[in-house]
Amino acid sequence: MKTFEASGLVYGNYWGGGKGAYQATEIAGKSKADILKQAKKMLDNGSLDGGMGYESLIGAVLTLKSTETLDVKGKVFTHDEYEEVFIGDLTEKEQDFLMDCLAHNDI
Repeated sequence: MKTFEASGLVYGNYWGGGKGAYQATEIAGKSKADILKQAKKMLDNGSLDGGMGYESLIGAVLTLKSTETLDVKGKVFTHDEYEEVFIGDLTEKEQDFLMDCLAHNDI
């Protein structure tokens, strides 16, 4: 069995000026493509924001996690794979900022 989920950070325009990052809403899906489709739709309608309340969202970095579970003679084995994906209209500098925030758990 294989499951897919994503978490990460959104980047957007604050009310009253400035830009910054905040936790993204977690997403589960049937595949990587399904998660990316959901995430892009949520970015467009603003619901990918996990609670900050932006004037508008610019983009996001998502950590996609796929988990494969196997049952071999009654023993359960799991294997996780991770991949970072950017969505939206982020500059290289904004992508670097988001990766730095992820690496240092600044949000």
